[in-house]
Amino acid sequence: MEDKDEEGYLVDPQEWNEAVAEGFAREENIALTELHWEVIRFMRDYYAEHQVAPDVRHVTKHLEERLSGDTRKLLFELFPYGYVKQACRIAGMKRPRGWSTG
Repeated sequence: MEDKDEEGYLVDPQEWNEAVAEGFAREENIALTELHWEVIRFMRDYYAEHQVAPDVRHVTKHLEERLSGDTRKLLFELFPYGYVKQACRIAGMKRPRGWSTG
């Protein structure tokens, strides 16, 4: 059982796995698609390399390399209650302190 903080984020991102992501996504009423997983895997890879959650601009830049259109808008279609509230939580990041919800 993973430890969560008072807001439901993992205390230790190393406890994350895909089953944890699926559980968090269900709690957020999000059915994970391949595009969701693309974002989540990028976030996990970024975290593994930098030991910090990627800023939303890093994720949108990653998506721009693969997709056309407004990737910021797409990100918020995937995670309608916000990058920090949903994407970071589902990807197993600690809650980023001092970030805006975008």
